[in-house]
Amino acid sequence: MSSQYSTGSHFSKNYSPIRGIDFSGMSEADIKRLFYNLLNEGVHGLCFSAYLEGQKPGDILPKSQMDHRMEIIRPYAQWTRTFSCIEGHEHIPVSAKEQGMKTMVGAGMTEKKDQNEREFQGLVKLAKEGYVDIAAVGNEVLLRNDLTVDEIITYIHRFKQEVPNVPVSYVDAYFEFNVYPQLAEVCDVLLINCYPFWEGCHIDYSLPYLKNMYYQAVAAAKGKKVIISETGWPSQGSSTGDSHPGHINFMKYFINTQLWVKAENIETLYFTSIDESWKVAAEGDVGAYWGIWDKNEHLKF
Repeated sequence: MSSQYSTGSHFSKNYSPIRGIDFSGMSEADIKRLFYNLLNEGVHGLCFSAYLEGQKPGDILPKSQMDHRMEIIRPYAQWTRTFSCIEGHEHIPVSAKEQGMKTMVGAGMTEKKDQNEREFQGLVKLAKEGYVDIAAVGNEVLLRNDLTVDEIITYIHRFKQEVPNVPVSYVDAYFEFNVYPQLAEVCDVLLINCYPFWEGCHIDYSLPYLKNMYYQAVAAAKGKKVIISETGWPSQGSSTGDSHPGHINFMKYFINTQLWVKAENIETLYFTSIDESWKVAAEGDVGAYWGIWDKNEHLKF
């Protein structure tokens, strides 16, 4: 790769702070090289993909499987994010710590109150044992209408009483913290999910769209740190509005996102590490193709 496409602090001469890289003069080979250079430099964090082909939520996962998958992503990221604290997912932060990574550990809240309590107690246990750097009580439960904002706030207060020395938050779409300022007030840090793809944004405008999402949350945070807990682009599947999946668009989004967040020092956990086929049931055909690695654990492209 020529020096004009080097990464780190030396952006391409085709880089715009507003729109990102102008890919029009780049070949597919150039885009791939830039993608791999950025990946090899390392990202702040990656969301953890726990399920092998044929597995699904409800299956009990062994620690050996979590160790294996952690070994795949560890060379490329400082942090990993988890989505549950039961059914084997409690092994993930243990594996991450054993391999020198930091953890954003999530309790997977739903409308099922008994399961929520198991998740919550699992999160508290892991935090007390030193396996949690940032705790996340719930993910997009407001977006799904699974719990009320008051129920979420109650869980957050309970966690603070149990583990006062670990920062705790809640994860949801970037706009929810503007809708519920009382939630932003109780969180130690704001954790936001940002998906220009799901809002039908064309890939050419996805970076300014992502920035707008982020700065809406910054306004709600009132000085607190804002972490992008999820963002990504699918490599194949059906389109959403002007958002089109594909290998090239996947790489373009990753490149522009990483150049921006590194330049601005914005902590970001990319979604996701490895493809998981079970997500088709919830998200349609694109659900299985958000990973940097395919379902067989091979780097894509």
